[in-house]
Amino acid sequence: MNQKARNLTGYLWILLIAVALVLILCLLLSSTPLKTMSLFFFGPLRNVYNFGNMLNYTTVMIFGGLAVSIAMKGGSYNLGGEGQIYLGGFIATLTALALGGTALFSSKAGGAAGAIISILAGMLASGILSGFSGWCRMRLNTSEMITSFLLSSAVVMVVNYMITGPFMDTTSNLLTTSKIPESMWLARILPPSNLSTSIVIALIMVACISFWLRGTRSGYAMRMTGMSSRFAVYCGLNTKLHTWLPMFFSGALYGLGGALSVFGTYHASLRDFQSGLGWNGFAVALIARFEPRAVIPAALLFAWIESGSRIAMQGSDVTSKIAAIVQASIFFLASCSIFQEERHIRQGGLKCKC
Repeated sequence: MNQKARNLTGYLWILLIAVALVLILCLLLSSTPLKTMSLFFFGPLRNVYNFGNMLNYTTVMIFGGLAVSIAMKGGSYNLGGEGQIYLGGFIATLTALALGGTALFSSKAGGAAGAIISILAGMLASGILSGFSGWCRMRLNTSEMITSFLLSSAVVMVVNYMITGPFMDTTSNLLTTSKIPESMWLARILPPSNLSTSIVIALIMVACISFWLRGTRSGYAMRMTGMSSRFAVYCGLNTKLHTWLPMFFSGALYGLGGALSVFGTYHASLRDFQSGLGWNGFAVALIARFEPRAVIPAALLFAWIESGSRIAMQGSDVTSKIAAIVQASIFFLASCSIFQEERHIRQGGLKCKC
């Protein structure tokens, strides 16, 4: 069995196990299991609102999956997704509020330009935050897993203070900043759902990253550094650059996801709007086996489970925690599959696909 067939078989097994878990949990936890199953499986597809919101959640998961995948392709582990999403959205919000107060960005065209500048600012901030962990690994030989996680945890606390303190909107009943100018909002695709043009940006990013990794010299150099830095040195590649760069790009993608969540969904930075998104992005990347093109169906699966559980909770007697149980099980199975494959590679049973 070749590698593509093996990956496809793995995806199908994960899907079947997810469906089986949902069926079992509905039978065990619900007094009306048939109704609960119907709501879970078909609820996200029953109307435009549910379907659009499912795709909107898919969009954020795509960015999270891409962020983890690009770090892993470079041989790095970015565990700071929560803070990077949060920081990207917050910095983009502050930039938009600052630009919105000027006459230059008050028009429709100016609003579009302001949105682009603000989103880039959020990406840059998150990229620097993540890239610092890559730099510490490159210069100080520290673990990027530990530094990215610790920095992310600290940033979450700082941003929480900023949102509920100096930048809080005192006229709102929510813990949030002021809303960004309406001229900078992303266009909605399937109203009244929250789906915006951010999904188009997500699909474009998947295509661009896939091409970059497989079709360019720098992408090849990064993958080779991730596979074996010692071999990359023998090939004359700049391993220091390709140790830091994946972490920067990973953080920038997380920041892009956070910024687009603000400009497309919330239109402000809400306290803890990023909660769970970073870790779910890691699970999406695991299911996709860190392949950018496979991130799309993996993100769709996670979004379907999340949306289905919420709809089932609203229409039956089950709790939304059913999604957490299924997602955690998928995360565990995907992790076991990856580790088993790595063991076979070390033993020479499989050829590693570079």
